[in-house]
Amino acid sequence: MAKFKKKTGGGAPGISTASLPDIVFMLLFFFMVTTVMREVTLKVENKKPKATEIKKLERKSLVTYIYVGKPKAQYIAQVGSEPRIQLNDAFARVKDVQNHVITAREEINEAERPLMTVSIKADSEVKMGLISDIKQELRKANTLKLNYSTRKGEVYGDKG
Repeated sequence: MAKFKKKTGGGAPGISTASLPDIVFMLLFFFMVTTVMREVTLKVENKKPKATEIKKLERKSLVTYIYVGKPKAQYIAQVGSEPRIQLNDAFARVKDVQNHVITAREEINEAERPLMTVSIKADSEVKMGLISDIKQELRKANTLKLNYSTRKGEVYGDKG
């Protein structure tokens, strides 16, 4: 007569890791697509004026932003309380605008340079004199495609 032995300590079968690279790359791709990169840390107040006729910009990759407004509370001790210009993450003077725009234009593909737009995101309390000075610097840089950022609503002076 034959003796049968029971297997002892066989345990659970191993987990297959063959699909693990697929899962990792799928997660990596998901986060790459859904993550939004930080644009600029605003150092100036930016309550945009209201407008009734607004149009959304088509290609935001071809837009260079200029922020104008009073410095936020934590920066008043450094730069004062008068309205300031912010280019990228730094305060700037009016004469710095021309070089900033030229540098931004150089970073764009040559075929798309005529499509480049400068968008002024000015606080509604900023005086038009500072905006006019910025526009003069943009003319010197031969940047004539200009946009003013606004928010939808009734225009100042209308009912409401």
